[in-house]
Amino acid sequence: MNNTKKTSTSLSFKAPRAGEWKSLAADQGNEEDQKMDQQNCDELHNILLTSLQMQHLVVLSGSGCSLGAGGPSMGILWDEVVGQPASDAAKEAAEKIGHDIINNKDIEALLSRVEASLQLNDDITLKTFLNESKKKILAKCSDFLYATDDSGLDAHRTFIHRLSRRRSRDQRLKIFTTNYDLCFEYAASILGAIALDGFSFTVPRRFDPRFYGYDIVRRARNGDEAASYLEGVFLLYKLHGSVNWSRGKDGSIYEDFSPVPEKACLIYPASGKYQQSFTQPHLESIAQYLAVVREPNTCVIVAGFGFNDDHLATPLLAAVTSNPHLRLIVVDPSAKNNLSREKPHWKRLNELSGQGEDIWFISAEFAQFAKLIPDLRSLTPAESLMKTIQSVVKPT
Repeated sequence: MNNTKKTSTSLSFKAPRAGEWKSLAADQGNEEDQKMDQQNCDELHNILLTSLQMQHLVVLSGSGCSLGAGGPSMGILWDEVVGQPASDAAKEAAEKIGHDIINNKDIEALLSRVEASLQLNDDITLKTFLNESKKKILAKCSDFLYATDDSGLDAHRTFIHRLSRRRSRDQRLKIFTTNYDLCFEYAASILGAIALDGFSFTVPRRFDPRFYGYDIVRRARNGDEAASYLEGVFLLYKLHGSVNWSRGKDGSIYEDFSPVPEKACLIYPASGKYQQSFTQPHLESIAQYLAVVREPNTCVIVAGFGFNDDHLATPLLAAVTSNPHLRLIVVDPSAKNNLSREKPHWKRLNELSGQGEDIWFISAEFAQFAKLIPDLRSLTPAESLMKTIQSVVKPT
């Protein structure tokens, strides 16, 4: 009971230029606060409703979206690779590269140093440790989905279900994710939705960027009627690869549900991921990402992404200042704390929002935010009328 209450009262949002956060769930006993919070909920609902109706709807998701489904955090990956207590192999590797595994539990820093050392010296100890680390990360990011039932993906199902129910004349929902796991793919399968992920429709499924340009329509039975776009179709871009991608000897990428670490097409957590992002197949996803954030009439929803990847955060911040038709919605349960700390990208976001840029912050878990998203098929008559008016009346 206490945990539920604590979770609900943490919900809040911050509008552009606003100095204070607006609560979305007050204590049950305070009638005045409940009334104010309901007004805040209505305000956020209307903002999300107009956002979903923008021509381009883009999602950038990170590890925070998978935590609720059982996905590993960076801390868990550290424990898996290094061990608790640290294994002899981890100690030996750390000693060779001069990394303090007691006081610096940063998986990216550790693996980056190992990779840098291997570039200069082909050390069998470091090579073995790196391969074993990749094997453990690969398993940790894939096995959790097999160890749970479908209920673990409720948030992903709600998220896809509501965001993909858009007008057929609008562009398809685009989801860019840094996660290796298959949460979005599994959730789409449960829903009967379709993720266009750049792979062929035949087995073996092979990656070809041309498939991102394809779409799916429902052919009319009567030849005189026009075909209509199929509902529930969205584009999925795996920015850092996937646990079911393998690289063949000829360089081609194909679907493989049990890839070995040496062939797995993943950008593992290390500083070299910036350079690796600009090689195929990751280059195609990055190119699409860089292009879509500069499209007019675009809403970008950032969920579970901590703005720690410079190659993704920097272009987005640049688009905020250069694209006058961009709306940015940042969803993070630690948004308040992040904005108050000296984190460069968060500090810049706070400055831009304070200057009046169209940036909204929502303090919520991924599962909480999924429930806040308006269902376009369940609008009230008043909302439906407003939607119709907005579609025919242009501002002067």
